[in-house]
Amino acid sequence: MISFDRLDLNLLRVFDAVMEERSVVRASQRLHLSQSALSHALARLRDSIGEELFVRTGKGLAPTDYATAISGPLRAALQGMRGALASASSPFQPASARRTFVIAASDYVCAILLPHFQRQLRQRAPLVDLVIKPSTRANLAEQIDLRRIDLAIGMFGGMPERLRSQALMEQDEVLVAWRGHPAAQRDITVKDLATYPLAAVSAGGEEDGAVGGFIRERGLSRQSDMYDRGALELALAQSGLPVRLQTLLPHFLAIPALIEHGDTLAIVPRPLAKLFVRTHALLIKELPYPVAPRQMEILWHGENDLDPAHCWLRAQWFEAVQQMRQAA
Repeated sequence: MISFDRLDLNLLRVFDAVMEERSVVRASQRLHLSQSALSHALARLRDSIGEELFVRTGKGLAPTDYATAISGPLRAALQGMRGALASASSPFQPASARRTFVIAASDYVCAILLPHFQRQLRQRAPLVDLVIKPSTRANLAEQIDLRRIDLAIGMFGGMPERLRSQALMEQDEVLVAWRGHPAAQRDITVKDLATYPLAAVSAGGEEDGAVGGFIRERGLSRQSDMYDRGALELALAQSGLPVRLQTLLPHFLAIPALIEHGDTLAIVPRPLAKLFVRTHALLIKELPYPVAPRQMEILWHGENDLDPAHCWLRAQWFEAVQQMRQAA
Protein backbone atom coordinates (compact mmCIF):
# COMPACT_ATOMS: atom_id res chain seq x y z
CA MET A 1 0.00 0.00 0.00
CA ILE A 2 1.17 3.53 -0.81
CA SER A 3 1.34 5.86 2.18
CA PHE A 4 -0.01 9.00 0.54
CA ASP A 5 0.54 11.11 3.66
CA ARG A 6 4.26 10.38 3.44
CA LEU A 7 4.52 10.85 -0.30
CA ASP A 8 6.50 13.90 -1.46
CA LEU A 9 4.12 15.53 -3.96
CA ASN A 10 7.05 17.20 -5.72
CA LEU A 11 7.92 13.74 -7.01
CA LEU A 12 4.65 13.71 -8.95
CA ARG A 13 5.76 16.85 -10.81
CA VAL A 14 8.95 15.06 -11.74
CA PHE A 15 7.00 12.03 -12.93
CA ASP A 16 4.69 14.20 -15.05
CA ALA A 17 7.61 16.01 -16.66
CA VAL A 18 9.44 12.79 -17.52
CA MET A 19 6.21 11.25 -18.79
CA GLU A 20 5.77 14.19 -21.13
CA GLU A 21 9.39 14.61 -22.20
CA ARG A 22 10.46 10.94 -22.30
CA SER A 23 13.93 12.25 -21.47
CA VAL A 24 15.79 12.93 -18.24
CA VAL A 25 17.74 15.72 -19.96
CA ARG A 26 14.68 17.62 -21.23
CA ALA A 27 12.69 17.03 -18.04
CA SER A 28 15.56 18.32 -15.90
CA GLN A 29 15.83 21.45 -18.08
CA ARG A 30 12.12 22.06 -17.76
CA LEU A 31 12.13 21.69 -13.97
CA HIS A 32 15.47 23.50 -13.55
CA LEU A 33 17.01 20.47 -11.85
CA SER A 34 20.29 18.68 -12.45
CA GLN A 35 20.01 15.34 -14.24
CA SER A 36 21.29 13.52 -11.17
CA ALA A 37 18.70 15.23 -8.94
CA LEU A 38 15.91 14.28 -11.32
CA SER A 39 17.09 10.66 -11.57
CA HIS A 40 17.26 10.50 -7.77
CA ALA A 41 13.71 11.87 -7.53
CA LEU A 42 12.46 9.20 -9.93
CA ALA A 43 14.15 6.52 -7.86
CA ARG A 44 12.52 7.88 -4.68
CA LEU A 45 9.10 7.83 -6.33
CA ARG A 46 9.64 4.28 -7.56
CA ASP A 47 10.62 3.18 -4.06
CA SER A 48 7.66 5.01 -2.52
CA ILE A 49 5.03 3.37 -4.70
CA GLY A 50 6.78 0.05 -5.23
CA GLU A 51 6.38 0.05 -9.00
CA GLU A 52 8.69 0.47 -11.96
CA LEU A 53 7.81 3.60 -13.93
CA PHE A 54 10.16 3.85 -16.91
CA VAL A 55 12.50 1.62 -18.88
CA ARG A 56 15.34 2.83 -21.07
CA THR A 57 15.10 2.22 -24.83
CA GLY A 58 17.11 3.34 -27.83
CA LYS A 59 14.70 6.26 -28.25
CA GLY A 60 14.73 7.43 -24.63
CA LEU A 61 12.57 6.50 -21.65
CA ALA A 62 9.46 4.41 -22.22
CA PRO A 63 6.70 4.33 -19.58
CA THR A 64 5.62 1.04 -18.06
CA ASP A 65 1.97 -0.01 -18.16
CA TYR A 66 1.62 1.21 -14.57
CA ALA A 67 3.03 4.64 -15.44
CA THR A 68 0.69 4.93 -18.43
CA ALA A 69 -2.30 4.04 -16.25
CA ILE A 70 -1.61 6.70 -13.61
CA SER A 71 -0.34 9.49 -15.86
CA GLY A 72 -3.73 10.81 -17.01
CA PRO A 73 -5.35 11.12 -13.56
CA LEU A 74 -2.15 12.57 -12.05
CA ARG A 75 -1.81 15.19 -14.80
CA ALA A 76 -5.45 16.20 -14.36
CA ALA A 77 -4.89 16.55 -10.61
CA LEU A 78 -1.77 18.68 -11.10
CA GLN A 79 -3.55 20.94 -13.57
CA GLY A 80 -6.43 21.29 -11.14
CA MET A 81 -4.06 22.46 -8.43
CA ARG A 82 -2.39 24.93 -10.79
CA GLY A 83 -5.80 26.26 -11.80
CA ALA A 84 -6.87 26.67 -8.18
CA LEU A 85 -3.73 28.65 -7.37
CA ALA A 86 -4.06 30.80 -10.49
CA SER A 87 -7.71 31.65 -9.87
CA ALA A 88 -7.00 32.57 -6.24
CA SER A 89 -4.09 34.83 -7.09
CA SER A 90 -4.36 38.47 -8.08
CA PRO A 91 -5.76 38.97 -11.59
CA PHE A 92 -3.38 40.04 -14.33
CA GLN A 93 -3.15 43.83 -14.46
CA PRO A 94 -1.97 44.67 -18.00
CA ALA A 95 -1.67 48.41 -17.35
CA SER A 96 1.07 47.91 -14.76
CA ALA A 97 2.44 44.46 -15.64
CA ARG A 98 6.12 44.11 -16.49
CA ARG A 99 6.46 40.95 -18.54
CA THR A 100 7.82 39.58 -21.80
CA PHE A 101 5.65 37.34 -23.95
CA VAL A 102 7.30 35.11 -26.56
CA ILE A 103 5.20 34.38 -29.65
CA ALA A 104 6.00 31.98 -32.49
CA ALA A 105 4.56 33.28 -35.75
CA SER A 106 5.29 33.49 -39.46
CA ASP A 107 6.09 36.65 -41.38
CA TYR A 108 2.55 36.39 -42.80
CA VAL A 109 0.98 36.53 -39.33
CA CYS A 110 3.27 39.39 -38.35
CA ALA A 111 2.32 41.36 -41.47
CA ILE A 112 -1.46 41.11 -41.10
CA LEU A 113 -1.97 40.94 -37.30
CA LEU A 114 1.05 42.30 -35.46
CA PRO A 115 0.38 46.00 -36.21
CA HIS A 116 -3.09 45.70 -34.64
CA PHE A 117 -1.79 43.67 -31.72
CA GLN A 118 1.05 46.13 -31.11
CA ARG A 119 -1.33 49.09 -30.96
CA GLN A 120 -3.39 47.28 -28.33
CA LEU A 121 -0.24 46.51 -26.38
CA ARG A 122 0.86 50.13 -26.40
CA GLN A 123 -2.52 51.30 -25.14
CA ARG A 124 -3.30 48.58 -22.60
CA ALA A 125 0.03 47.13 -21.46
CA PRO A 126 2.76 49.71 -22.10
CA LEU A 127 5.33 47.89 -19.94
CA VAL A 128 4.81 44.50 -21.59
CA ASP A 129 7.44 43.46 -24.15
CA LEU A 130 7.00 41.12 -27.08
CA VAL A 131 9.48 38.71 -28.67
CA ILE A 132 8.56 37.10 -32.01
CA LYS A 133 10.24 33.87 -33.03
CA PRO A 134 9.72 31.96 -36.30
CA SER A 135 6.93 29.38 -36.11
CA THR A 136 8.87 27.31 -38.65
CA ARG A 137 11.66 26.47 -36.20
CA ALA A 138 12.32 22.73 -36.04
CA ASN A 139 11.93 22.50 -32.26
CA LEU A 140 8.64 24.42 -31.89
CA ALA A 141 6.94 21.76 -29.75
CA GLU A 142 9.98 21.43 -27.51
CA GLN A 143 10.15 25.20 -26.99
CA ILE A 144 6.48 25.25 -25.98
CA ASP A 145 7.06 22.31 -23.63
CA LEU A 146 9.97 24.14 -21.99
CA ARG A 147 7.79 27.28 -21.68
CA ARG A 148 10.23 29.24 -23.78
CA ILE A 149 7.37 30.08 -26.15
CA ASP A 150 4.10 31.29 -24.67
CA LEU A 151 1.96 31.05 -27.77
CA ALA A 152 2.32 29.79 -31.33
CA ILE A 153 0.18 30.92 -34.25
CA GLY A 154 -0.14 28.77 -37.36
CA MET A 155 -1.93 25.83 -38.92
CA PHE A 156 -1.65 22.55 -37.08
CA GLY A 157 -2.79 18.99 -37.53
CA GLY A 158 -2.76 16.43 -34.74
CA MET A 159 -1.46 17.45 -31.35
CA PRO A 160 -0.75 15.76 -28.01
CA GLU A 161 -3.07 16.08 -25.03
CA ARG A 162 -0.65 18.37 -23.20
CA LEU A 163 -1.17 21.16 -25.76
CA ARG A 164 -4.26 23.27 -26.39
CA SER A 165 -5.43 25.07 -29.51
CA GLN A 166 -8.23 27.38 -30.57
CA ALA A 167 -9.28 28.52 -34.03
CA LEU A 168 -8.17 32.11 -34.55
CA MET A 169 -9.35 32.85 -38.09
CA GLU A 170 -10.34 31.16 -41.34
CA GLN A 171 -8.55 31.82 -44.58
CA ASP A 172 -8.52 30.72 -48.19
CA GLU A 173 -5.98 31.14 -50.99
CA VAL A 174 -5.75 33.37 -54.03
CA LEU A 175 -3.22 34.32 -56.67
CA VAL A 176 -1.39 37.64 -56.74
CA ALA A 177 0.14 39.04 -59.90
CA TRP A 178 1.73 42.26 -61.18
CA ARG A 179 -0.83 44.74 -62.50
CA GLY A 180 0.88 44.58 -65.86
CA HIS A 181 0.77 40.76 -66.05
CA PRO A 182 -0.24 39.39 -69.49
CA ALA A 183 -3.34 37.81 -67.90
CA ALA A 184 -4.23 40.80 -65.72
CA GLN A 185 -7.45 41.61 -67.61
CA ARG A 186 -8.99 38.12 -67.55
CA ASP A 187 -9.61 35.15 -65.28
CA ILE A 188 -6.66 32.88 -64.61
CA THR A 189 -7.01 29.37 -66.04
CA VAL A 190 -5.41 26.09 -65.00
CA LYS A 191 -3.36 26.26 -68.22
CA ASP A 192 -1.95 29.60 -67.05
CA LEU A 193 -0.54 27.86 -63.96
CA ALA A 194 1.54 25.65 -66.22
CA THR A 195 2.39 28.45 -68.67
CA TYR A 196 3.56 31.22 -66.34
CA PRO A 197 6.11 30.86 -63.53
CA LEU A 198 4.42 29.91 -60.27
CA ALA A 199 5.61 30.71 -56.74
CA ALA A 200 4.47 29.54 -53.32
CA VAL A 201 5.75 29.32 -49.75
CA SER A 202 6.83 26.20 -47.88
CA ALA A 203 8.59 25.93 -44.54
CA GLY A 204 10.04 22.50 -45.26
CA GLY A 205 9.99 19.54 -47.59
CA GLU A 206 10.54 15.80 -47.36
CA GLU A 207 14.22 16.41 -46.61
CA ASP A 208 13.06 18.21 -43.44
CA GLY A 209 10.78 15.37 -42.40
CA ALA A 210 7.56 16.75 -43.90
CA VAL A 211 4.88 14.22 -44.85
CA GLY A 212 1.74 15.31 -46.68
CA GLY A 213 2.57 18.96 -46.15
CA PHE A 214 3.01 18.62 -42.37
CA ILE A 215 6.03 18.23 -40.11
CA ARG A 216 5.49 16.10 -37.01
CA GLU A 217 7.58 16.49 -33.85
CA ARG A 218 6.91 15.47 -30.26
CA GLY A 219 3.31 14.63 -31.12
CA LEU A 220 2.58 17.98 -32.82
CA SER A 221 1.86 18.26 -36.54
CA ARG A 222 2.42 21.70 -38.03
CA GLN A 223 1.80 22.69 -41.62
CA SER A 224 4.90 23.06 -43.75
CA ASP A 225 3.28 23.86 -47.12
CA MET A 226 1.67 27.29 -46.93
CA TYR A 227 -0.62 26.46 -49.85
CA ASP A 228 -2.92 23.57 -50.75
CA ARG A 229 -0.45 21.47 -52.70
CA GLY A 230 -2.93 18.62 -53.18
CA ALA A 231 -5.56 20.85 -54.79
CA LEU A 232 -2.99 22.42 -57.12
CA GLU A 233 -1.54 19.08 -58.22
CA LEU A 234 -5.01 17.59 -58.75
CA ALA A 235 -6.16 20.51 -60.90
CA LEU A 236 -3.09 20.30 -63.11
CA ALA A 237 -3.20 16.52 -63.35
CA GLN A 238 -6.87 16.54 -64.38
CA SER A 239 -5.98 18.93 -67.20
CA GLY A 240 -3.04 16.79 -68.26
CA LEU A 241 -0.58 19.52 -67.38
CA PRO A 242 2.77 19.19 -65.61
CA VAL A 243 3.12 20.20 -61.98
CA ARG A 244 5.90 22.72 -61.53
CA LEU A 245 6.55 25.36 -58.91
CA GLN A 246 9.32 27.45 -60.37
CA THR A 247 10.01 29.19 -57.05
CA LEU A 248 9.41 27.78 -53.58
CA LEU A 249 10.10 30.39 -50.91
CA PRO A 250 10.58 30.17 -47.13
CA HIS A 251 8.93 33.56 -46.50
CA PHE A 252 5.87 35.40 -47.81
CA LEU A 253 7.24 38.91 -47.69
CA ALA A 254 9.70 38.22 -50.52
CA ILE A 255 6.81 37.70 -52.95
CA PRO A 256 6.03 41.32 -53.99
CA ALA A 257 9.61 41.99 -55.09
CA LEU A 258 9.66 38.67 -56.91
CA ILE A 259 6.51 39.16 -59.01
CA GLU A 260 6.40 42.93 -59.65
CA HIS A 261 7.22 43.82 -63.29
CA GLY A 262 7.15 40.15 -64.31
CA ASP A 263 4.81 37.32 -65.26
CA THR A 264 5.16 35.17 -62.12
CA LEU A 265 1.97 34.20 -60.30
CA ALA A 266 2.09 33.54 -56.53
CA ILE A 267 -0.28 31.60 -54.26
CA VAL A 268 -0.88 33.41 -50.96
CA PRO A 269 -3.55 33.57 -48.23
CA ARG A 270 -6.29 36.07 -49.07
CA PRO A 271 -5.67 38.37 -46.05
CA LEU A 272 -2.05 38.80 -47.09
CA ALA A 273 -3.04 39.34 -50.73
CA LYS A 274 -5.24 42.25 -49.65
CA LEU A 275 -2.27 43.79 -47.86
CA PHE A 276 -0.02 43.30 -50.89
CA VAL A 277 -2.39 45.10 -53.27
CA ARG A 278 -2.58 48.09 -50.89
CA THR A 279 1.19 48.44 -50.72
CA HIS A 280 2.43 47.23 -54.12
CA ALA A 281 1.46 47.37 -57.79
CA LEU A 282 -0.24 43.99 -57.59
CA LEU A 283 -3.72 42.59 -58.08
CA ILE A 284 -5.67 39.60 -56.80
CA LYS A 285 -6.82 36.81 -59.09
CA GLU A 286 -9.01 33.90 -58.00
CA LEU A 287 -7.60 30.40 -58.26
CA PRO A 288 -9.01 28.34 -61.15
CA TYR A 289 -9.68 25.35 -58.88
CA PRO A 290 -11.54 24.87 -55.57
CA VAL A 291 -9.63 25.20 -52.30
CA ALA A 292 -11.27 24.53 -48.95
CA PRO A 293 -10.79 27.27 -46.34
CA ARG A 294 -8.38 26.38 -43.55
CA GLN A 295 -8.16 27.41 -39.94
CA MET A 296 -5.31 29.36 -38.45
CA GLU A 297 -4.99 28.47 -34.77
CA ILE A 298 -3.32 29.66 -31.61
CA LEU A 299 -1.46 26.99 -29.68
CA TRP A 300 -0.28 26.92 -26.07
CA HIS A 301 0.63 24.50 -23.32
CA GLY A 302 -2.25 23.14 -21.27
CA GLU A 303 -0.61 24.20 -18.03
CA ASN A 304 -1.31 27.81 -19.05
CA ASP A 305 -5.04 27.27 -19.57
CA LEU A 306 -6.10 29.25 -16.52
CA ASP A 307 -3.14 31.56 -16.14
CA PRO A 308 -4.64 35.09 -16.10
CA ALA A 309 -1.80 36.60 -18.15
CA HIS A 310 -2.07 33.92 -20.81
CA CYS A 311 -5.85 34.25 -20.97
CA TRP A 312 -5.40 38.00 -21.54
CA LEU A 313 -2.73 37.37 -24.17
CA ARG A 314 -4.95 35.02 -26.17
CA ALA A 315 -7.85 37.47 -26.03
CA GLN A 316 -5.66 40.22 -27.52
CA TRP A 317 -4.92 38.14 -30.61
CA PHE A 318 -8.61 37.50 -31.21
CA GLU A 319 -9.26 41.23 -30.95
CA ALA A 320 -6.41 41.88 -33.39
CA VAL A 321 -8.20 39.64 -35.91
CA GLN A 322 -11.38 41.68 -35.51
CA GLN A 323 -9.47 44.91 -36.04
CA MET A 324 -7.80 43.49 -39.15
CA ARG A 325 -11.19 42.60 -40.62
CA GLN A 326 -12.58 46.04 -39.90
CA ALA A 327 -9.59 47.68 -41.56
CA ALA A 328 -9.73 45.49 -44.68
